[in-house]
Amino acid sequence: MSDEIARVTATPAALAFIGALRQRHGALMFFQSGGCCDGSTPMCYPAGEFALGDADVCLGSLDGVPFYMGSEQFAYWEHTQLIIDVVAGNGGMFSLDNGTGKRFLTRSRLFSDAESELLRAQPPRRHGG
Repeated sequence: MSDEIARVTATPAALAFIGALRQRHGALMFFQSGGCCDGSTPMCYPAGEFALGDADVCLGSLDGVPFYMGSEQFAYWEHTQLIIDVVAGNGGMFSLDNGTGKRFLTRSRLFSDAESELLRAQPPRRHGG
């Protein structure tokens, strides 16, 4: 087993869609929405267009695109690997996938006990810290 466990991954279809959005919009970033207007969907923005707070955490990156989540929401999801996929439909109102006929979707799986043990040694980094 690798020493580095990915907290967030993406399907090949999602990676291809990220590539297409990057070609159109340049550098990107993700933030896992925790509800409000667009439910709990992964939101894709031009890099720097979403204001991150000091408590937000970076779970990793998808093909070089950083993926953030609020620390309170992370407390609920820390035992879960996020798997970003793409499906037909409308994206979040403020997300770059809106209007494309496709949208990002978060799937998940629980980490194994062995993975959870390794993750204790690699906490996510806080945006402001």
